[in-house]
Amino acid sequence: MWKDKKRKTQFAFNAEKVFLAAAQPLDAVFSYFQTTPSGISVEEVEERQSLYGKNEVEHEKKKNPVSTFIKTFINPFIGVLTILVIISFVLDVLLADPGEQDWTAIIIISVMVVCSAILRFRQEWKANMSSEALLKMVTNTCYVKRAGSHDEEISIAELVPGDIVMIAAGDMIPADIRIVEAKDLFVSQSSLTGESDPIEKCPVPKGEKYSKGSVVELDNICFMGSNVVSGSATGIVFATGNNTYLGTIAKGIIGHRAATAFDKGISKVSFLLIRFMLVMIPFVFLVNGLTKGDWLEAFIFAVSVAVGLTPEMLPMIVTANLSKGAVAMSKKKTIVKDLNAIQNFGAMNILCTDKTGTLTCDQIVLEKYINADGSSDNDKRILRHAYFNSFFQTGLKNLMDKAILSHVKDLDLEHLKDNYKKVDEIPFDFTRRRMSVVVEDKQGKRQIITKGAVEEMLEICSYAEFEGKVQPFKPELKQKAKEISEQMNKQGMRVIAVAQKSYLDKECNFCVKDENEMVLIGYLAFLDPPKQSAASAIRQLHEHGIEVKILSGDNDAVVRTIARQVGIETGNALTGPELAAMSSEEQHKAVRETTVFSKLTPIQKTQIISILQDQQNTVGFLGDGINDASALRQSDIGISVDSAVDIAKESADIILLEKDLMVLEDGVLEGRKTFGNITKYIKMTASSNFGNMFSVMAASAFLPFLPMLPIHLLIQNLLYDISQTTIPFDRMDAEYLRKPRKWDASDLSRFMIFIGPISSVFDIVTYLVMWYVFDCNSLAHQTLFQSGWFIEGLLSQTLIVHMIRTRKIPFIQSCASWQVTGLTFLIMAIGIIIPFTPFGSSIGLGALPLSYFPWLFGILLSYCILTQLVKNWYIRRFVKWL
Repeated sequence: MWKDKKRKTQFAFNAEKVFLAAAQPLDAVFSYFQTTPSGISVEEVEERQSLYGKNEVEHEKKKNPVSTFIKTFINPFIGVLTILVIISFVLDVLLADPGEQDWTAIIIISVMVVCSAILRFRQEWKANMSSEALLKMVTNTCYVKRAGSHDEEISIAELVPGDIVMIAAGDMIPADIRIVEAKDLFVSQSSLTGESDPIEKCPVPKGEKYSKGSVVELDNICFMGSNVVSGSATGIVFATGNNTYLGTIAKGIIGHRAATAFDKGISKVSFLLIRFMLVMIPFVFLVNGLTKGDWLEAFIFAVSVAVGLTPEMLPMIVTANLSKGAVAMSKKKTIVKDLNAIQNFGAMNILCTDKTGTLTCDQIVLEKYINADGSSDNDKRILRHAYFNSFFQTGLKNLMDKAILSHVKDLDLEHLKDNYKKVDEIPFDFTRRRMSVVVEDKQGKRQIITKGAVEEMLEICSYAEFEGKVQPFKPELKQKAKEISEQMNKQGMRVIAVAQKSYLDKECNFCVKDENEMVLIGYLAFLDPPKQSAASAIRQLHEHGIEVKILSGDNDAVVRTIARQVGIETGNALTGPELAAMSSEEQHKAVRETTVFSKLTPIQKTQIISILQDQQNTVGFLGDGINDASALRQSDIGISVDSAVDIAKESADIILLEKDLMVLEDGVLEGRKTFGNITKYIKMTASSNFGNMFSVMAASAFLPFLPMLPIHLLIQNLLYDISQTTIPFDRMDAEYLRKPRKWDASDLSRFMIFIGPISSVFDIVTYLVMWYVFDCNSLAHQTLFQSGWFIEGLLSQTLIVHMIRTRKIPFIQSCASWQVTGLTFLIMAIGIIIPFTPFGSSIGLGALPLSYFPWLFGILLSYCILTQLVKNWYIRRFVKWL
């Protein structure tokens, strides 16, 4: 521990160190970290890992069993019970006469406190371990140079100061690094600074920024947590883990997480029930004190009522449901990074997704390559130029690049590159939607080769090769080029254009401005057919209340074709330029009605999600590219895949181990099941407590004795709590799973008012039966009365679990899981047996006559029937149950 603290102090982030790292010559930096351009040795890596620790930032404090167990006692319900234990200790022990001290209530309440804490601790620790295990299934990696070995891909956590790392478009910056070499490197630091525009980074700072201003302004320093938008670079790691700039930010937010609507709802329920209890205690105390004359007994009874109204199992039930849901989702190839994301998953009613890999097979093949005039490329000139562009670029190779390289390999034409060398490149970005490389042949002839989206390519072309001749790119030729491209788009193919420019005077430092007066030479057409499962998955998502919208940067015709093939309505389709031309009001209307968006920029994807959220939708976004990171962060539930770029995985809440909507649907249903089981417990507890309030008030006002002794209430509550522990294992009706589920606090209040008092009606019927039928109308017969209400109260509370858990008729149309059914009937049996045992006699209960049980059966049956009738009316009236 001391060594760890010393290490944190010794290597903690220091702005002066960063300025120093930026200002020193590279030779001095290499010397300081005792490294070389080829990296450090494996032995040195191991030594530095023991010195600096893993390259991990603590986004939240690491949990240990002791502190976690202690924190389980810190919640309002446990606090209330602890106060009641102290009160019972004072009344039953300290103030009691010698020989009359009674520890029973203290022991029972303490058992309830400890059991609740232990169960919650077990679930929280289990959830923590499961979460860590699941997150280990999703790792971010980087490429590093290590002395004596080839460049290797390692986990980011294994990096140490002095390592030489290589970064390219799509990569997360794995640590704080000083740039050694860079080519058109643009980095987004929005996660650190909030600034959305990418910043160019280079080995040598531009201007004097060494010792003033903010460290994030340094041109030759990249910080952990930012991401590469375009270009590539090599850098030397000078800070890792909590000693990075990101680490200093994380320290300020450790343990602080914004409360979700569900968190706030749970909190409201908790304090609502506590307010009920605080109202009940003085009322029960005063009424019983005035009517019975024994103020001490009245106070003890009021304390016991308070215990009964305290839902101390709520935190445990919530944690158990969430952790069980996360584990169940992992078995269905869905990794939950944050347990609290599960409820948003179940509430999602709109899913926005790109088409590539989700709706399509994600196995793009080069279908054809043709000349600019549409004729066949018999000499493979178009393919050759495209190959040079894809091979020589250093940025992130997309699926089309890989398809080109694979096709050339299949044709055994890879030797073509041997006659050329790369001079420079202009990286891809999502504004230009194209990229260029400059190559030189053995005769010294240089040419710039550009490929990219057709419309953007046509803008930079002044000439085109038609009928074997280079001709000025007149409007009629441009229109013909568009028609050729659109014809292939309508066949579901993605088309990119290829252009070139020769006889270059410039030798180096090419930039975007050099992409002009190009010659259009041809097109490449790629086919990425829709998955066989896509149409079925979308249909099932629709059946479960989730509208699917395609948000793509691809060509409009291609996106429409794929959408039609998978069953998505394309009547209302919109392109990015069309969206940009609309007013704010028009955009809101269009976004609500449109299902297919094409040619979108990354900013427009984020804008669409924001508009949908303003319209009270819970929006999920599924993406895996660099351009998806912002949209993933904006969405209510960001979903990515294990094969995504680092920045996409980092921005997501949910990671799919398989890029398939069928997997996503399984996760959604599991999220709804988890949310439903939590809602069950909340509604059961809230309505039961609300009903008990009326029952106790009626009994306190009209009976000459206590309806139950304090010890009876405590045992009854303990048994009821035990019966609730299996709720996380319950199943949900298929009808419930068909719709998205959002937290609605107003629905809970309404539910309590209509359902809660039903139990009070039959509690009062039980009072009347015991009073008039069994003549329990005097102090001499209070034991029989209390025994009768003890059994009826426990059984009605336990049966309500089955009544509330489904909108159907319980046991006939819908059965609970065997765990719930088995435990509830076991608790009911124990409750019936207790009055007949020596233990029952010791706490003031007594054997009931057999004639009581037909009455009990009739009361419980009537209770279930009336509850079902009210349930049916409630569902017709409010179109909702759970």
